[in-house]
Amino acid sequence: MSKDGAFDLASGLGGKIEKKQVLSAVDKYEKYHVSFGGEEEERKANYTDMVNKYYDLVTSFYEFGWGESFHFAHRWKGESLRESIKRHEHFLALQLGLKRGQKVLDVGCGIGGPLREIARFSSTCVTGLNNNEYQISRGTEVNRITGVDKTCNFVKLGCYQEIYRVLKPGQYFAAYEWCMTASFDPNNQDHQKIKVIWDKDLAADSPVPWYLPLDKSHFSLTGFRLTAIGRFITKNMVKALEFVGLAPEGSQRVQNFLEKAAEGLVEGGKREIFTPMYFFLARKPLAANQE
Repeated sequence: MSKDGAFDLASGLGGKIEKKQVLSAVDKYEKYHVSFGGEEEERKANYTDMVNKYYDLVTSFYEFGWGESFHFAHRWKGESLRESIKRHEHFLALQLGLKRGQKVLDVGCGIGGPLREIARFSSTCVTGLNNNEYQISRGTEVNRITGVDKTCNFVKLGCYQEIYRVLKPGQYFAAYEWCMTASFDPNNQDHQKIKVIWDKDLAADSPVPWYLPLDKSHFSLTGFRLTAIGRFITKNMVKALEFVGLAPEGSQRVQNFLEKAAEGLVEGGKREIFTPMYFFLARKPLAANQE
């Protein structure tokens, strides 16, 4: 039940920000960044505000252009983007060994596309953790519309701080990360509390490059809105909606910085600088002294 029409997109622009305040929110968000004259210390000091402004401003664009699941996927030739995303969510459920009736946490859940798919696929009860009010309210609405509101819900909470605490001994945690950091220390006992079962860059051997849906040189009917022509149409549609007052002032600027981000992702993907699909499966030890 993603936002499919122009008026759906316009109605959600700005999230929980009052429509008259969207332009000033765009100004504030942009000024957090060095490219707009921002200072790193101010950005770090106001990180929560920056992140919430970002997701309030962009969530409707994400849903309009990408769908309910805000992630990339390993993709086979002949497979559509949405098919690959669903398959990846099923893969995640299988890796976790989910069984009917189990309780599952989706940490950093967006508007809940993956948690709804996983709940239906595995017959589990899934709670999404998120710290953005608009995404929670939108996800709750979609849960109700799709009839999974009895088994899926959301909690507003800082995400990763809760993972180790809520995991029972022997239970699993799986995640996709955009990059692999060099900060892991195998000699640090705190780092060893959750044992990594296996990890792999799933983008490395994907027959279809993960960034292809964002590449303007690629054309696809199933992903038309992400093509150069589709993005041109969306850009002018947003311009018209903002001109007549249906979309708040500042909407075009939100689309502009999303376009720049997409171009950066494609370039980074082509140069193999990073991956958005570094997968790992970890397990909380059965006992405190267990390897």
